[in-house]
Amino acid sequence: MPASRRLHPARMDDFDPFTPDAARPVRVRSRALSADTHFEPHSHPWGQLAYCATGIVQVMAVPDDPGLQAVTYIVPPSRAVWIAPGMRHAVTVREAAELRTLYIHGGATPRGWNDCRMIVVSPLLRELIQAMDAATRRAAEPARDRLLANLVLDELAHADTQPLGVPLPRDKRLRALCEAVLHAPGERATLAEWAADTGASERTVARLFRDELGTTYQRWRQQAVIAHALPLLARGVPIGQVAAATGYASDSAFSAMFKAAMGHPPTRWSAQVQG
Repeated sequence: MPASRRLHPARMDDFDPFTPDAARPVRVRSRALSADTHFEPHSHPWGQLAYCATGIVQVMAVPDDPGLQAVTYIVPPSRAVWIAPGMRHAVTVREAAELRTLYIHGGATPRGWNDCRMIVVSPLLRELIQAMDAATRRAAEPARDRLLANLVLDELAHADTQPLGVPLPRDKRLRALCEAVLHAPGERATLAEWAADTGASERTVARLFRDELGTTYQRWRQQAVIAHALPLLARGVPIGQVAAATGYASDSAFSAMFKAAMGHPPTRWSAQVQG
């Protein structure tokens, strides 16, 4: 964790002016947050959509149910993370961000959205969020506000979702290893080398990956690499630089991995999010 990180524990009274209710089920809050700002794990009774107009945030969902895994999402401006009512979560600003947060009354959340997920922010949803932000500040046009809220909820219910979260284990040794990989995606250390830093054997760590995450280290690391690569591609960073930042010796090797995992080359992702 960088020494300069400023911790801002979330308190319920921080949200009082924005708390949604049956009359105004959707509220919007905008904040400019500097890099390394961090909100400690917290929860609230309403749903939340975390979206950045600019910048990058990392959202970690921490379910209370011991049978569910924690998941971390690295969110570029073209995407948003849905956080279900009551879900504990932490937010870290990876790159200075204009954060737009939608607070949604529990009775108005899309049916079946009881977990966290990453959604595609459509052009219409982006404009609605901006309009709701202005309406929240004025609070002078309740009829218009209700219409905008209904459109936001409808657009959310029909939003495309993407399985781009990176699962995190409960075992402390494996959790430390996974968090180290997330903080250094360009490091090409072997599993044995990562394991040595946790005090566990390579065999033990490999078993923990299978038992806790249902996958291998190599496949989990690929998910982590993609999570870091997507925001870079969204900003228009050249593929060669993205490859180097995620530990690949060539852009062709990175592109082949990306296409195998995502179904299309990184150039298509860049074109989609920048278009």
